[in-house]
Amino acid sequence: MNVRALESADIGRWTELRAALWPDQSRDELESEGRAALGASPPLNVLVADVGGVLAGFVEFGFRSYAEGCDTSPVPYVEGWYVSDDYRCRGIGGALMRAVEDWCRARGFVELGSDANADHRLSRDVHAALGFEEVETLVVFRRVL
Repeated sequence: MNVRALESADIGRWTELRAALWPDQSRDELESEGRAALGASPPLNVLVADVGGVLAGFVEFGFRSYAEGCDTSPVPYVEGWYVSDDYRCRGIGGALMRAVEDWCRARGFVELGSDANADHRLSRDVHAALGFEEVETLVVFRRVL
């Protein structure tokens, strides 16, 4: 397995993986949103796990001015992290996260933020197994006016 930066030839498969992570969004929306984020300033950073020429997973991270439980700003923040069902339990998710941590440390960052839906037990468990500390549970509300 090779963890590397996303390449333009990977966009189609990356979009498929994003659609698996966020099934409530359309594939077209995920592709256009992803392409726009890659070209933003600062850009979304995307690392992929390449297993014999197959993209098995990805991690997307950017920067936030604030992240719950963090003391520094800006804070590198994991915006999306996914490993395809067929490739789980092989250390791929951990390898992707370690690559993000290495990238951040090399640039002088001392914290990394991330989140998961409160009811997504697998994501919460994997975060904890990789050393993340759960700092807050948040319920978000919306009201149409």
